[in-house]
Amino acid sequence: MGITSRMIPTEDASARKREIEEKLKQEQETLSFIRENLEKSDQLTKGMVSILSSFERRLMQLENSIIPVHKQTENLQRLQENVDKTLSCLDHVISYYHVAKDTDRIIREGPSGRLDEYLACIARIQKAVEYFQDNNPDSPELNTVKARFEKGKELLEAEFRSLLTRYSKPVPPILILDAISVDEDIELQEEVVLEHLPEAVLQDIICISGWLVEYGRNQDFMNVYFQIRSSQLDRSIKGLKEHFRKNSASSGVLYSPAVQTKRKDTPTKKAPKRPGYDNDLRVKLHSDALNEKHGAAAGKDDVLDIEIDSYIHCISAFVKLAQSEYALLTEIIPEHHQKKTFDSLIQEALDNLMLEGDNIVSAARRAIMRHDYSAVLTIFPILRHLKMNKSEFDSTLQGTAASTKNKLPTLITSMETIGAKALEEFADSIKNDPDKEYNMPKDGTVHELTSNAILFLQQLLDFHETAGAMLASQVLGDTYNIPLDPRETSSASSSTSDFNKRLLSSYICKVLGNLQLNLLSKSKVYEDSALSAIFLHNNYNYILKSLEKSELIQLVTVTQRKAESSYRELIKQQIDIYQRSWLKVLEHLTDKNMPIFQPGAKLKDKERQVIKDKFKGFNDGLEELCKIQKGWAIPDKEQRDYIRQSQRKIVSDAYRAFLHRCANISFTKNPEKYHKYRPEEVEEMIEKLFDTSA
Repeated sequence: MGITSRMIPTEDASARKREIEEKLKQEQETLSFIRENLEKSDQLTKGMVSILSSFERRLMQLENSIIPVHKQTENLQRLQENVDKTLSCLDHVISYYHVAKDTDRIIREGPSGRLDEYLACIARIQKAVEYFQDNNPDSPELNTVKARFEKGKELLEAEFRSLLTRYSKPVPPILILDAISVDEDIELQEEVVLEHLPEAVLQDIICISGWLVEYGRNQDFMNVYFQIRSSQLDRSIKGLKEHFRKNSASSGVLYSPAVQTKRKDTPTKKAPKRPGYDNDLRVKLHSDALNEKHGAAAGKDDVLDIEIDSYIHCISAFVKLAQSEYALLTEIIPEHHQKKTFDSLIQEALDNLMLEGDNIVSAARRAIMRHDYSAVLTIFPILRHLKMNKSEFDSTLQGTAASTKNKLPTLITSMETIGAKALEEFADSIKNDPDKEYNMPKDGTVHELTSNAILFLQQLLDFHETAGAMLASQVLGDTYNIPLDPRETSSASSSTSDFNKRLLSSYICKVLGNLQLNLLSKSKVYEDSALSAIFLHNNYNYILKSLEKSELIQLVTVTQRKAESSYRELIKQQIDIYQRSWLKVLEHLTDKNMPIFQPGAKLKDKERQVIKDKFKGFNDGLEELCKIQKGWAIPDKEQRDYIRQSQRKIVSDAYRAFLHRCANISFTKNPEKYHKYRPEEVEEMIEKLFDTSA
């Protein structure tokens, strides 16, 4: 046991020793390998150091050789650049000396058709001028290029004038009428664009004007512009006027038929209405009626209507064309010259319109001096149109001279003045119209003065706002003693409108009052009081029916609320007066002087004669009245029937009662000689009263 235990540790130690020896041997081999590698690395390092050192020496040698060459090359490049720049400057300078020659052909041929190329040549010449002015102001070349520049500028100005003259054409009348027409049935009406110049031409003109302002230092082209465009504006309006007259005269309508013609671009467009108002046909009818009453020729009236209508269209056309001209002008003329140029541009057309308006006022004034008050009717449609368009007119002329802006207000004032004068003189003429016997209607119908006055007042109804303002403009309110409601002072516009309405109402009442007084005076010309009553009845009834039919009664009642009942009372009074004319016939049917007798008793001769006289008096009176009154007239069928029926009942009832009293009385051997008419025949005779055809 003991020997075995000692042997085991000895074996372990021997194995352990061998293991250690093997590891030591391996470590020695590794160390030997590392040493060999270190030696090789040292050798390589030494070789690399040697190579780098050699490269460094060679690089330094190369640098020492290259740097001088590089510096020399830089100097050569700099010299080359300087030479190139010098040559370029020389070429540039030399080119200035050749500008005149190089641009001669293009300048001589002008800018037409090649504006961009021409402006490029002008730019070259301008630069040459600047060069010589800065560097050689005494050289002859400066004068040459200056002359060439001025020539080029002149040709540009000539081209500006030529383009404007060649392409500026009057706007066709049909296009103007389309532009100013108003159609209330079309909610979204497409605005008509007035194109004055082709787009390409417009761009050339804008380009030339811009150059002339910036480089040409020239404002003369603005004078050229307004002169040419002013002429075209005036020609456009005159062309419209001439077109309008020809078409209106040939077609007999109040607005140009050219507007009503359906064209391809507006296949469903309705005939447009006259700009600004819609009562023209009624205006014409009233005017014609009045002029016929005054004995004016129909042909003259038609010419006057056409002139008025043409003038109204021309006013609207001027506003539309002026607005279009200003829009065009803003593209061509510098901003700080636009208002002045526009002012000059519109003067000719505006002056012609104002002159024509003054002529209309003068014609109305001459007519009023001849006591032809219907002439004032020509003023109303024009004045209303001017006032309706005044705000747009003022807006269009905004920025122009005060003298230009005041032209329209001056014309409006003139028209209001002459219109108010005509209204006042018309009212006086109604009051002072002489009672000429030969001028009185033989049949007692409506007098010429009454129909004229009513037609005139109906015209005022169509233009009630204009007429009221016309009266108010002349401070005529004091004449009518119109109080202003204090409650209306809160609204100036409402106050003015209501005041003008009351003023016109009072004026109409004044005319009607003057007419009533004059008719009453004229009625005294008739020797027969019954005919006088029929005359007054017809005239009062005509006045009342006309007031009601034309809605004048609403305007009259503004200041005279009982006007309608007053006229009805006057009519009733005249009917009562007329019925009294039958009293001398009816008195023969009364019991006055009628003998008292017993039935079956024989009458005395005197008593029989009384009855005979009553029959004869009635028969003769009936025949005489029916013969006379059959020639009288009551135009109103309703009134005629009422008076006939009323009179028939009165006479028939009295006659029947008289016949009943005389039924059993033997007063003659020939009763048919006295009892000539049956009651039915009497009624038939009365039914034929006021009927000249019976």
